[in-house]
Amino acid sequence: MQPPDTGELRADVLELLRGANRHWSSPLGAVLHELMAAAGGAAEFLAQLPEQSTDSVAATWLTVLGRAVARGEASPEALHPRVATVAVVLLRNEFLVRGVPTVPDEVLVEIVDEVCLPLVRQRGATAG
Repeated sequence: MQPPDTGELRADVLELLRGANRHWSSPLGAVLHELMAAAGGAAEFLAQLPEQSTDSVAATWLTVLGRAVARGEASPEALHPRVATVAVVLLRNEFLVRGVPTVPDEVLVEIVDEVCLPLVRQRGATAG
């Protein structure tokens, strides 16, 4: 999947989250939720799921964040895999821990505006 490039970090992150939300809300996503619930989070089982690897997911999010750094929207210190993927991890938490069938758009906006963007901005502010 080609990462979005809207010209703004907030819009890019929202677009990625909305796409992940659609995927995880699909029938395939429902099957994966059931399998993971049945496995009780067993590491061996989770390692066998045919999902995108953690590295490729991080690469997509790092690409989006890297573009924001290039545009001057974020500091290079924010370019870290955990910072880049925090939004999608929180979205995944909504599905896996809360067990919701789909995440409302206002929650996606809250993840971006209240957690992701402040974290990205803080990483630059504390550098040096």
